[in-house]
Amino acid sequence: MNRLGLDRFSGLYLLAAFIVVFSILAPSTFPTATTLHIIASTQSIAGLAALALLIPLIAGHFDLSIGATANLAGVAAAIMQNNGLLGTIPAVLFAVAIGLVIGCINGFIVVRFRINSFITTIAMTSVISAVLIFITGSVEVQQLPPGTFTALTQTQLFGFQTVVIYLLVIAVIVWWALERTPAGRYLHAVGANPEAARLTGIKVDRWSFLSLVASGGLAGLTGVLFVSLTGPALDFGPGLLLPAFAAVFLGSTQLKPGRMNVWGTLIAIFVLAVGVQGLQLVTGITWVAPLFDGVALIIAVGLAVGRERRMSSKGEKPTALPPGETPHDEGLERLDGLEAATRPSQAVTGTPEK
Repeated sequence: MNRLGLDRFSGLYLLAAFIVVFSILAPSTFPTATTLHIIASTQSIAGLAALALLIPLIAGHFDLSIGATANLAGVAAAIMQNNGLLGTIPAVLFAVAIGLVIGCINGFIVVRFRINSFITTIAMTSVISAVLIFITGSVEVQQLPPGTFTALTQTQLFGFQTVVIYLLVIAVIVWWALERTPAGRYLHAVGANPEAARLTGIKVDRWSFLSLVASGGLAGLTGVLFVSLTGPALDFGPGLLLPAFAAVFLGSTQLKPGRMNVWGTLIAIFVLAVGVQGLQLVTGITWVAPLFDGVALIIAVGLAVGRERRMSSKGEKPTALPPGETPHDEGLERLDGLEAATRPSQAVTGTPEK
């Protein structure tokens, strides 16, 4: 199995199998450029939402408010433009600012009052939903006319809408930050064991706060890009959450098994999307997407937890740092020598933060 890379590349094998099977079952609709472009464009938004979720999960925190944040930010940006108050670029910055403010509030509550991030962000989701109802009166926001704002995501490049380019650029930035900078190593260390990280001199509260701020800002950007691509719907936010969770946890079984990572997450996004699209084209069933995502999330979490248990039974110890990478400071280097650092990651097990 390991020689075939099934422990790291099972998603790519599954993707290839989906493509072959659905190309046979739906030869006139599935293996077409149109289907490829649709999947790439629509899943770019889901990919951005998953990256927003990934950052705090690596630090051991859940952010269940990313969908609501994206919804509020996107709709607010549309309202500002409809009323002639902001242009395209200011509207994008305004949406990101909304996300950053929400992330700051989440981070402050989690760090200052020691309230579990799961509880904090699910409560924030309800608050944001109330704010959205207040500013819209539960009335659909007027569609923006074709122009600079819609062209932001719908302009085509090599047949793909530019939103795909945004996903790739942001994915590279997030990957670099998480895998190639001290900040990323600190986030991994905090997620592996906050007490051990604190003993080595890492400012756990600071990195926990920043992870939620980054999540909020990226969720705000996701929202404004969604509105640019499809329009200012009042209820698109909740639909982003389940695919994002499914992708992040399923992605933790890819490339670097047992460790949440950017490229594994994106592989999972498109594997799930191809599976859903193929089933919809073959069966004509419209409710297959939430079913597929829900089952995938259960399986992904089950695989992650099962792997942790197997490691524990064999006496293996999960590390707070990426395998083979050198810490950037003396304090982080001492983390490997602490027994407390062997506790499984909160992001997988759901252990409350301290």
